[in-house]
Amino acid sequence: MSTAYLTCPLCEATCGLAVTLDGETVTSVRGDDQDAFSHGFICPKGASLKALHEDPDRLRGPMVKRQGRWEEASWDEAFEEVDRRLVPIIAEHGADAVAFYLGNPSSHNLGVTLYGRALYKAVGTHNLYTAGSVDQLPKHYSSGYLFGDPLSIPVPDLDRTQHLLLLGANPLVSNGSLMTVPDARGRLKAIRERGGKVVVVDPRRTRTAEVADEHHAIRPGTDALLLFALVNVILREGLADLGRLADHVSGLDALPGLAAPFTPVAVADHTGIGATEIERMARELATAPSAAVYGRIGTTTQEFGTLASWLVDVLNVITGNLDRPGGAMFPLAAAGQANSTVRQGSPTSKGWRHGRWHSRVRQLPEVMGELPVATLAEEILTPGPGQVRALVVVGGNPCLSTPHADRLREAVQTLDFMLSLDVYLNETSEHADVILPGPTPLERDHFDLTFTQLSVRNVANWTPAPLETDLPQEWQTLLRLAGIAAGQGPRADTEALDNLLAAQTATRYQLDPSVSAPRRGPARLLDLMLRGGPYDLTLADLEASPHGLDLGPLAPRVPAVLRTASGTIELTPPAITADVPRLVAVLATTPADGLVLIGRRQLSSNNSWMHNLTPLVRGANTCTAHVHPDDAARIGLRDGDSAVVRSRTGVVTVPVQVTDAVRPGVVSIPHGWGHTSSGARTTVAAEHAGVNSNVLADDLFVDALTGTAALNGIPITVTPA
Repeated sequence: MSTAYLTCPLCEATCGLAVTLDGETVTSVRGDDQDAFSHGFICPKGASLKALHEDPDRLRGPMVKRQGRWEEASWDEAFEEVDRRLVPIIAEHGADAVAFYLGNPSSHNLGVTLYGRALYKAVGTHNLYTAGSVDQLPKHYSSGYLFGDPLSIPVPDLDRTQHLLLLGANPLVSNGSLMTVPDARGRLKAIRERGGKVVVVDPRRTRTAEVADEHHAIRPGTDALLLFALVNVILREGLADLGRLADHVSGLDALPGLAAPFTPVAVADHTGIGATEIERMARELATAPSAAVYGRIGTTTQEFGTLASWLVDVLNVITGNLDRPGGAMFPLAAAGQANSTVRQGSPTSKGWRHGRWHSRVRQLPEVMGELPVATLAEEILTPGPGQVRALVVVGGNPCLSTPHADRLREAVQTLDFMLSLDVYLNETSEHADVILPGPTPLERDHFDLTFTQLSVRNVANWTPAPLETDLPQEWQTLLRLAGIAAGQGPRADTEALDNLLAAQTATRYQLDPSVSAPRRGPARLLDLMLRGGPYDLTLADLEASPHGLDLGPLAPRVPAVLRTASGTIELTPPAITADVPRLVAVLATTPADGLVLIGRRQLSSNNSWMHNLTPLVRGANTCTAHVHPDDAARIGLRDGDSAVVRSRTGVVTVPVQVTDAVRPGVVSIPHGWGHTSSGARTTVAAEHAGVNSNVLADDLFVDALTGTAALNGIPITVTPA
């Protein structure tokens, strides 16, 4: 018997786990009481690692489709098939004939994070798509223009704040998102116990709203109106106080004019929140001893997602709460954080920019190196130069998880070639020609390179793989694919490619790559990044601390953190404020009285593949439509009935749950369900199929600045089945 300590890679909370092993058999998974960050907290997802590791549906070797039938293949055979099918497409049609889609699990995989870029660069395509454009791209966009780097995202200092305003966020269920935080319930409870206040703005009375001091059931998609009204009150009543930021902010003079139309009275009918309430909220936020405003997926996946994301931080700035204890602060990660290196901005530099290229069909802009996935189907289906003819999916299920999902599913079946890196034969990989699986979380090393950059406390934790495997690690697979794309054939020298990446990493940090010998793969790159990071750490230091290292609370980082051309927080950048007139126009309209659809986060369901794990599909983790009693009575629905829900793009029939947890006029269906495909091999998921809410999501209903799909506020009709 032995115990391995690891960081859970299944969501952004990065909880420490203690895994008990009897030889190669997992006997238990529990929270690590000694973990430097999570202190024993665990959610159902972390506890399911045993079920994931032992899942009989999980692929354990390559699959190649021959004459429409899946066959097991050796690794050499699989790479030879990729070389035979993919390289001619690039040679004949160019690099942009290939598209990549990176799913959510890619961000939780150190090998994919560090080595995926080698493959994308080797292919050279502009057609890179990720789950970020159905999730968070507006926040990256606004942070890029405000602070000069799209990953410079302020997070609430939960452990010290006295006033927390949450919009479209449910951290008790999501475990934080763009805010790495284990035990969100305990931290929110502590705010109230020290005399602070938690305010939730959400169309649903979520679990987070239930433990808050206030809940305002806003009309979906109107968060930017509410936020602008809060700005209006604070400026008009002279409550703005930038504090120590006063010398580090530019563009403030333009803000009063931008906010002027958005009085509390003007936005009240649209938001469903009374003018008096809005004024009180603004005053309490501005006068609290410390405060933080935080918006999440409810604010980013809507028609005005970028404006809402921007206004969140505008409020943090004008109340003097950005970059101070108890406010919204910039984490300082141990490795991989661009804003922790020597400041690159200068009065002559250009700062961060988007739109370096655009999608071929709809001319949607590039943001942070990727195009919005709402345009992927049309890029496949529309003939002409640059048409996408091959798709590589890395740890994703876009045929289930992207807007107008039925259209994308039809589109991928017209491709000349498709490759999936996935551990399941799911609703997307069933259409592939080759599937290359990877090891389980218990069979690979791990470090949360992305999420330590978003953490409410500075921490670092290295997880060596507790179990061995015969499967290649994802980084080895990616290097082999990069060799194919670079013309080196299916048996490329991956060791040489790995050495090249190590040399490039060492050069970036002005190090000799030999300092990390004899390590290879992600461990070597991470060691170099730690050595070049802000804490004078090495990987050996983390190996000696199996429960992680606490690197301290968040500390002020302005102005050193800024990467804008001016070296200041550019509060009103034209790339964002150009969209304000579109929001002003909403004030002249009458609020629609029809039904709209929003999503719903579930504690045991971060991704569609989690539905194939028996422990995660029990209890309340079901796919139902939440309907308010007034709407149910008007439509003629009772609890337990089935309803037909229609949008411009599709129709689903779903069981109804009548509840006053949603405001009138709102219907809520969780995402990630719809496991009805006969070509998938996910037995448990098929037994709990549910319906796919993304069939109803409209690929033409997007945030104007980023092209991010608007998954909240989708117009629908509902009738009894």
